[in-house]
Amino acid sequence: MTGFLFFIYVKIKSMTRRRARKERAIILLDGSNFYHRLKDKELNFKNLLKFNYKDFAEWLSGDRKIVATIYYIGLVRKELGNTKSEKLVSNQQKLFAYLKKQGWEIKTGYMMKHEKDYKEKGVDVKLAVDILDFAYQNKYDTAIIISSDTDLIPAINRAKELKKKIEYIGFAHRASFGIQRYANISRLLTKSDLEPFFKKP
Repeated sequence: MTGFLFFIYVKIKSMTRRRARKERAIILLDGSNFYHRLKDKELNFKNLLKFNYKDFAEWLSGDRKIVATIYYIGLVRKELGNTKSEKLVSNQQKLFAYLKKQGWEIKTGYMMKHEKDYKEKGVDVKLAVDILDFAYQNKYDTAIIISSDTDLIPAINRAKELKKKIEYIGFAHRASFGIQRYANISRLLTKSDLEPFFKKP
């Protein structure tokens, strides 16, 4: 083989290798945001323990290789003598077991008491850190983000500077125009998109 033919052979082989490598995707889901949007009157889904997160992730990724699927949520803690907190803890533990069974990693923030209610804290920070950390480690090509928290915008912009793509998954009835503005791709889910995933895995 002459030098020129060898050069062409190497070039073609290199191009074939590049084509063969699947695009890598991470799927980062803000659990509280997702839960409340599914229960909104526009969607009105009831039993969220019937949602098939595994199939949902595969549907979102398409033909891309899923590198990680992470569910972010504020951790509920049991309060002595508070039956409501005991029920919430029990339900959350069932959800965690369900998610793990479907191959999802869980990362928790915490719940802070605010008057008669609780506010979730630390979840957006963990999600933003993962967008950046995985980008710096070159672990993904596209981050599929299921969250409408505009606090993520600085992390999104930095990831894009690192040549990563951001795909925003929102809800047609309540989209985050702030995140849409900065994402490379936006997909807004409707009830008909979500209904097929409400089956037992």
